[in-house]
Amino acid sequence: MPALAEPLRVSPLIKTCRWTALIAGIYWGAQRYKANKATEDEIRAYNAKMAPVWDAEKAAKAAAANRENMIYLANATGTPIPKDF
Repeated sequence: MPALAEPLRVSPLIKTCRWTALIAGIYWGAQRYKANKATEDEIRAYNAKMAPVWDAEKAAKAAAANRENMIYLANATGTPIPKDF
């Protein structure tokens, strides 16, 4: 089996450019992370504040739908509906 050729030597300029690009990418990524984290924290705080309100609205809609279904079923079966229902 023939021996593999010696790999080419990378020039110092290319090595420097690679390291510079790596460091610049890490810096840019850290800046984007901070900006996105601040935005995401605001969104999570808003969702946490509004969750009880949204849950109450969802429960009210479910109760109204349940009441309408019960009235429909009572009418369908001929069951008398109480006045306070």
